[in-house]
Amino acid sequence: MIILIPVLICLGIAVVCAVILTVTSVFFSVKEDEKAVRLRDCLAGANCGACGYSGCDGYAKALYDGSCDKVNLCTPGGDAVAKELSEILGVEAQDVVEQVAYVACNGNCDAIPRRYNYQGIQSCKAANMNYSGDKFCTYACLGYGDCAAVCPNDAIEIKDGVAQVISRKCIGCGMCARACPNGIIHLIADVSRVAVVCSNKDKGALTRKYCNSGCIGCGMCKRHCPEGAISIENNLAVIDYEKCSRCGKCTEVCPVGCIKEADYTGATKH
Repeated sequence: MIILIPVLICLGIAVVCAVILTVTSVFFSVKEDEKAVRLRDCLAGANCGACGYSGCDGYAKALYDGSCDKVNLCTPGGDAVAKELSEILGVEAQDVVEQVAYVACNGNCDAIPRRYNYQGIQSCKAANMNYSGDKFCTYACLGYGDCAAVCPNDAIEIKDGVAQVISRKCIGCGMCARACPNGIIHLIADVSRVAVVCSNKDKGALTRKYCNSGCIGCGMCKRHCPEGAISIENNLAVIDYEKCSRCGKCTEVCPVGCIKEADYTGATKH
């Protein structure tokens, strides 16, 4: 009886609490509109903020209340999600410009020496607070994987000290770009075929001193681009993708090989 009494008391409390919760859920529940639920359910669910809202809930709410009339803002969802949203809202479908991320750094372990042996927290943000990281190039990828840690689709891996994006897995959410303390991860339209994989803005001589594969701002790419799509800004080649015809001439003439040509088609088209 000594044991049974407290057990019965606990059981009674549990029953009373269950009744209270049930009654509360019935009388104080907020019924959601079916359209609002459908809008939220068809989104990609990455909660990445690429749409410009706080997450999928924020975007769905904006579409539902009419404060947003664009159904093509969910980059991870691509055209398929845009089509579903347009059908639910009864509006015309809008094309989504699918994007993928790329790491603007060519400085692997062979290209950039390390100036000290970092033994702190294995985080790019932490390492960056210690004299801008352990690599001589202060614009380089630190390689501790902050970007890989936030990627919702396991589209980033660290190889030879540099983060690399697996474009076939990339949904273009941009979370990696926001996590990079050096700001060297960028988003481009996945129809692009060339990218400058360097972020160093030092003059050529200084760049060559610390990295043998960094952009030296020589202008060879600019002079040979038939579309005039390349400029040199702050000692770094910059591609205007509105003008780029994807001919690949810049990759052929770059003396340090920091302009790469590749198929950047992302996950939303596979």
